[in-house]
Amino acid sequence: MQHMDTSLFIRGVLIGLAIAAPVGPIGVLCIQRTLIQGRMYGLVSGLGAATADALYGSVAAFGLTMISTLLVTLQTPLRLVGGIYLCYLGIKTFRQKVIGLTQIQRRNIAGAYLSALGLTLTNPVTIMSFVAIFAGLGVGVQQGDALSGVVVVLGVFSGSALWWLMLSTFTGFFTGRMAPRVMQWIKWIAGVIIFVFGVMALVSLLIG
Repeated sequence: MQHMDTSLFIRGVLIGLAIAAPVGPIGVLCIQRTLIQGRMYGLVSGLGAATADALYGSVAAFGLTMISTLLVTLQTPLRLVGGIYLCYLGIKTFRQKVIGLTQIQRRNIAGAYLSALGLTLTNPVTIMSFVAIFAGLGVGVQQGDALSGVVVVLGVFSGSALWWLMLSTFTGFFTGRMAPRVMQWIKWIAGVIIFVFGVMALVSLLIG
């Protein structure tokens, strides 16, 4: 039993890494927040995304088809909200002034967590990725075996959180070591990229 749980946890970690690692708006946001606002701010943003991954992982692990079907059915309004929010976030990031790091770190950390959590949850297509990966790795929860599902979901969260920890830690080495002008350019570029992700999400709905 212990060996099985360990194997499931490891596969959950691999799933979490596979879902989190591809570059997307959350990755850009994490890097930008780490550079401009500090390592903790970037890590907390990543943990928001990891929480969303764990929630979607729970739906896939426990075979909650009713929830997954509902999410896919609602994917159009959810992606619309996500795309609009990405555009807003991109503009906000672009216009944000580069001020003292200590001033920024006093801001609400919970806001960083919740914004990343919300952004990740507004992409219900992620649930299909989880279902496909779970099937490919043979990860499934038998009826009455809730413990295995919990182990897998903990693995998913751990793998995703590990990626964001590594990304924010690596990026954090550059925090405070760049000239204000360079930081300003990074902020502008990040804002444009996030805005483009939002536009792409909205355009995909129009041509979808």
